Amino acid sequence: MNKAIRFEIFSRLRAHNPHPKTELKYTSPFELLIAVMLSAQATDISVNLATRQLFPVANTPQALLDLGEEKLRDYIARIGLYKTKARHVIQTCALLLQHHQGAVPQTREALEALPGVGRKTANVILNTAFGQPTMAVDTHIFRLANRINLAPGKDVLAVELKLLKFIPKEFLLDAHHWLILHGRYICQARKPKCGECLIADLCEYKRKQD
Repeated sequence: MNKAIRFEIFSRLRAHNPHPKTELKYTSPFELLIAVMLSAQATDISVNLATRQLFPVANTPQALLDLGEEKLRDYIARIGLYKTKARHVIQTCALLLQHHQGAVPQTREALEALPGVGRKTANVILNTAFGQPTMAVDTHIFRLANRINLAPGKDVLAVELKLLKFIPKEFLLDAHHWLILHGRYICQARKPKCGECLIADLCEYKRKQD
């Protein structure tokens, strides 16, 4: 895929959705961190249902520590791997208080040092909470990047690095959200909705199908 096509793809995505946002509900970087930690192998809908009850009760590191791991489990029991996630959330809250005065750190190294926070989660926080031009590659973005030949790669890190290299800089800040939403609702895994796709004429996958 050449530079001109990539530019046109993101121009259309931006025109369709000028201000894309995560579908996770949050009001602070800390709430976003907890929501993203809970979202691993879970839907945003299930996370939002849980945090809708949790955050009014405890939405700071100290409040969650005071709530405790056992009670936290009750709030997030609808989410997959909730026991492990509850443990990681409590451990993370303790570390935030011990090393960051309760604030969410703004570097990848510090974020990835938190229990339950990997590269993808760190990238989401850096991009969505702090406006850094990072690229969090989830299953939707990985599939989309390979399927349409936007940034093909054998693993998520390879795709991430290619996306950072190939996406025009003016689109990079919002590219994560455009791609994840497109992969989630249009370029789906089993039956991509090519008839509804606003970049179908630019898509190498669609041309191969035709």
